[in-house]
Amino acid sequence: MSASGTVSSTAALEVSGIEKRFGAVEVLRGVSMQVAPGEVLGVVGDNGAGKSTLMKVISGVHRADAGNIRLAGHDVAFRTPRDARDAGIETIYQDLALADHLDVGANIFLGREPIRRFAGLIPMLDERKIHGEVAALLGRIESHIPDPSARALDLSGGQRQAVAIARALYWKAKIVIMDEPTAALAVMETENVLKMARQLAAEGIGVLFIGHNLVEILKICDRVMVMYRGRKVFDVRCADTSQTELIRYMTGYADAETNKTEGEYQ
Repeated sequence: MSASGTVSSTAALEVSGIEKRFGAVEVLRGVSMQVAPGEVLGVVGDNGAGKSTLMKVISGVHRADAGNIRLAGHDVAFRTPRDARDAGIETIYQDLALADHLDVGANIFLGREPIRRFAGLIPMLDERKIHGEVAALLGRIESHIPDPSARALDLSGGQRQAVAIARALYWKAKIVIMDEPTAALAVMETENVLKMARQLAAEGIGVLFIGHNLVEILKICDRVMVMYRGRKVFDVRCADTSQTELIRYMTGYADAETNKTEGEYQ
């Protein structure tokens, strides 16, 4: 990754010229971005900037009207979120779409449960494998879930985040989208989630970290991208910027100032 914030040609995810309209409203206007394996990219912007829509295009919820997505060097086109997940894109939403009445293991393996055959013939859920894999996963991420048999409904917000992160690790995600992952969490749980985001990156996974808390963004991310009114307006290494500069781009002030300066020289 260069000092200008660009990523090498070995990008885990590359998005080029993405456009999205809802009726007459142009929500995304030619957005391009990249994230490298093992990189945490912060995506910030005020409400209505287009962050959520961009993530939903990447994760298969919406189809772009124009533009291309490449995953690990290959062109992809997702019809559904399941397509994106099968390709290696896991999304950890703010509202944490877990099955509340299922336990930790069932949520990690949901829809992809391991099967063994009794007497070589009758298919049965391989609960022993699930329990073993879950215990190893929770140890790997140093989770604070004391009982893997607990229902998701009975877990705290930070513990639910840990389940979603363990799922992404187990299924060898190439990209993990974390949408406001620390919203409404206590301080200690926030620290644990931030640590797990870095742990995903240490496993070679590209992480898209969407948030409003600039202190967290600058602390946890390698690079930050600012969106404003459906466009990417700034992309820089976190070490080379500040909260003040990011706010100027998030509010459109820096963008307007640049356009004014360019106009003076035309």
